[in-house]
Amino acid sequence: MAKRLQGKVAVVTAAGQGIGRAIAEAFVAEGATVYATDLDISKLEGIAKAKKRKLDVLSDRQVANFAEKLGPIDILVNAAGFVHHGTILDCDDKAWEFSFDLNVKSMHRMTKAFLPGMLANGHGTIVNIASGAGSVRGIPNRYVYGATKAAVIGLTKAVAADFIKKGIRANAICPGTVQSPSLDERIKELAKNQGITEQAARQAFIDRQPMGRLGTPEEVAALAVYLASDEASYTTGHIYMVDGGFAL
Repeated sequence: MAKRLQGKVAVVTAAGQGIGRAIAEAFVAEGATVYATDLDISKLEGIAKAKKRKLDVLSDRQVANFAEKLGPIDILVNAAGFVHHGTILDCDDKAWEFSFDLNVKSMHRMTKAFLPGMLANGHGTIVNIASGAGSVRGIPNRYVYGATKAAVIGLTKAVAADFIKKGIRANAICPGTVQSPSLDERIKELAKNQGITEQAARQAFIDRQPMGRLGTPEEVAALAVYLASDEASYTTGHIYMVDGGFAL
């Protein structure tokens, strides 16, 4: 490894599995001091050399206390999220509010908590996990999920524009369908709801990817490393697709 993040301190949310975990592991491998956080701290086991912390990103108090105790950081990765299935007719107020709280407001909480320290140091990088669904492309049965991920892109661009002259960079990654425990749960749910086998449900997810395969968390993490590193020092306010041609 080139140790592209040597000497940098990073916080990664939802680091217990999937994309968040792959990013935390990649950051460690690149030399960063990584605070890997998750609501279920047991999921963080096995992330070598990372500092593991339980964190509920839905809690203003917990996020504020965590940021205060930790102090200034160099990199913030907001990876927490939830995929709601259904159209507008399937989205009640509870689903709407929870989806926006976890997918968008958690990023607001974390950014607001850690941005002052970045500003005090004169530098900082924020990487938000958005999606190929949303403002990039509308897909069936992802009504509120797509709305939240479109909001993530708007949030990212706003932070980038507001603090571009103060050493802060903010970018968003938009994955396509990526293999993860979360996807496995969605496949089971789809199979149950449609009365099909899990193999058929998985194939439906694969078939919507023009490359003919699912992405891997490590492929997303590789881009996160670049965006977090000094190699991307002239890059801010943009979205980056890791989607196997999903948005084509």
